[in-house]
Amino acid sequence: MVTQRAVRLSDVAAVAGVSKATASKALNGSPLVSAATMARVREVADRLDFRPNALAQSFASGRSRTVGLLTHRATATFSRAVVMGAILELGRRERAALVFDGRINAHHEMSESIRTLQDRRIDGLLVVGAGYGRVTPSITHQFEVPVTYAFAASDNPDDSVFVPDNEEAGYLAARHLIERGRTRVAYVSADRDDLAVRRRETGMRRALEESGLEPVATLYGSWRQEWGEQAVGQLLAAGTAFDAVFCGNDHMGFGVLDALAVRGLRVPDDVAVVGVDNWEEVIVDQELRRLTTIDLELLRVGAVAADNVIEPSLEGGERFVEPKLIQGPSS
Repeated sequence: MVTQRAVRLSDVAAVAGVSKATASKALNGSPLVSAATMARVREVADRLDFRPNALAQSFASGRSRTVGLLTHRATATFSRAVVMGAILELGRRERAALVFDGRINAHHEMSESIRTLQDRRIDGLLVVGAGYGRVTPSITHQFEVPVTYAFAASDNPDDSVFVPDNEEAGYLAARHLIERGRTRVAYVSADRDDLAVRRRETGMRRALEESGLEPVATLYGSWRQEWGEQAVGQLLAAGTAFDAVFCGNDHMGFGVLDALAVRGLRVPDDVAVVGVDNWEEVIVDQELRRLTTIDLELLRVGAVAADNVIEPSLEGGERFVEPKLIQGPSS
């Protein structure tokens, strides 16, 4: 099989009847080339399907068109979605990704990765954390290129940080329950020291207050399914009257569903349940979905953070990516 040779700049120049240098200037929009010549060269380049050599372009421009990704546990369930969103967006914008994974809070691992990235002529750096349970130490000052953080809580308030809007997630969940006539909402979540837990509760309370309501109970435990089961037992043992449960994540939501079923309570007739994370999107056929949930749009978190590395905003601080409600049979 004969492999067709890629079209070169010299081919474009020959067909257009100009020098190689003039063809290069025309394709790069140089003001030293007349409009007519520029149009002719570009028409030939399009007709020949010319693709500029990325390596040559990087040498000419002094830019590598490569973005570094420094990640904390890139294969973890939620970090993985952020990393994938970033890589897909970088590919769409014709940038390469150079990924270093490790423990962001481990000094030795961080130092090694930072030194390597500093040596690789990256055009920018995206630091992907593991959520709000962990504060990421700022490393912006160690780079001369733009640095952006995603799915992390940086310890420098001036850093550009892109995160899911957890407060809006809580608001959407409670608003959805209220619209379905629920007035006795319990909040079951993880450790209250976790910023995501607090922000989701803030959003829930804001929606309830708008309707003259307040949660009938707030219970804090772990992110595990077993905690959802235990929380239902605590609510019933305390004699709490509730017709809805907003769960801090889907795992708790599954536990709540199981515990309600064991006790003969119908979902959603007796109790409606809403979780967070849209976990079922990746583990079951959607026809088997059990839970209404809030999708934190983690792919989009990675994508918009990657965009900010390429075209940095002049202002730092936190930027929030809006979540969306995914309707399921539990509400």
